[in-house]
Amino acid sequence: MAEAARSARTDDPPRTLVGGVEVDVPNSIPAIRAALDPGRRTEFDRDINAAGVDEIHAVMRHWMLEAVPDPEADAILARLARDEAERRGPA
Repeated sequence: MAEAARSARTDDPPRTLVGGVEVDVPNSIPAIRAALDPGRRTEFDRDINAAGVDEIHAVMRHWMLEAVPDPEADAILARLARDEAERRGPA
């Protein structure tokens, strides 16, 4: 019974919208690690290995979303950062 419940949970990964298209979100440590850009994997490993039992869910959620590229959101964040830098002006 527990095996069937666990299988059902892992067979249906969470989904999110990226650019209006529904995509799977990796939901295990190996799946998240594989989906990340290789340059981010060391940071992921460090965060996962440092997370305690009270933190692991938050760490997993953070990296699950990091593993799903969203160029539209990245462009918005970059524009906001540029706008903020312009607003602050030269230091």
